[in-house]
Amino acid sequence: MKKLSAITMVLLVGIFGINTACSDDDWEDRIRYSTGVKLLENPVYKKECGDCHMAYHPGLLPAASWQKLMAGLEDHFDDNAELDKELAQQITQFLLDNSADKSDYRRSRHFRNMAREKVVIRITELPYFIHEHDEIPARLVSGNKEVNSFSHCNACHKKAEQASFREHDIFIPGYGKWDD
Repeated sequence: MKKLSAITMVLLVGIFGINTACSDDDWEDRIRYSTGVKLLENPVYKKECGDCHMAYHPGLLPAASWQKLMAGLEDHFDDNAELDKELAQQITQFLLDNSADKSDYRRSRHFRNMAREKVVIRITELPYFIHEHDEIPARLVSGNKEVNSFSHCNACHKKAEQASFREHDIFIPGYGKWDD
């Protein structure tokens, strides 16, 4: 098991409130539990995809969904997001290697093989996502100019980019803290 640096430990304590009196193996388990998905560690993916929208965590979709999404970048949700072949292959490999199918992070496990009958490319179409958001009235999201869509995770999940989708971190603009 790879040792965690002192800086990483300080960040984890500060961001996630994780107890420092743990072995390296315990740290890894606590990170997986507290974040739910793996932190993004790929600057190329962050730059290429994050320039237009939040760079979604690969663990939020199964591999088949990432494969389909990356194969259709010429019509990426009504935009042309084509990349040169080498860059597209590099990003696709990163997404596949870190997809929900290959992740043992708590939240990612819920996104595994969720679209067996139909491969979807929208996280918002997966049963687990729908289940987790079914109590939120549409007027607070699609009727909210500051949010606009359930696909804008970081509009309400203020720590989404840090891989935290915990309920107590949700703040819906114009509404406030979410508590079901």
